[in-house]
Amino acid sequence: MACSQRLSRKAIAWLIGAVLVLPLTASAEVPAPVIPKAKGEKCVEPTDVMRHKHMKFLLHHREETVRDGIRTKKFSLKECIACHNAPDKNGEVARIDTPEHFCSTCHMYAAVKIDCFECHADKPANTTYRHSLVEGSSPHHAGMKSEDKVLSSKTLEILTAKGDKE
Repeated sequence: MACSQRLSRKAIAWLIGAVLVLPLTASAEVPAPVIPKAKGEKCVEPTDVMRHKHMKFLLHHREETVRDGIRTKKFSLKECIACHNAPDKNGEVARIDTPEHFCSTCHMYAAVKIDCFECHADKPANTTYRHSLVEGSSPHHAGMKSEDKVLSSKTLEILTAKGDKE
């Protein structure tokens, strides 16, 4: 009797151990994000460069736009959204809080918070809308009057140069 009780206890202990170890042996691999295809022919930089440095490009572009008034399409968040977050086959455009959105696809996978869309549109809206450099108020320069907006000679040179300008 004592021998069978010991065997039962050993069997129960072995089963409990197996149940506890089982999750450790299961695959912990997270599926890679499915990145929607962009509607453009090619990106402004090679894919591997954009995946690695897109935030640096966006931050640099933001600094030039907000501080210097330089507005170009290359590295523009608005242009990225217009190309990469295109409507699906039903004509629907994904919002940032869905896994189908171009940005959130990878950012959810990497557990990185996106705060761009607290101010900026997360989907293409009115493509004819443009910020004005001289008229009206700007959310980036609150309280600045149009006559106070003086562009530097460097900014004027860049804006008048031929190239990919808005």
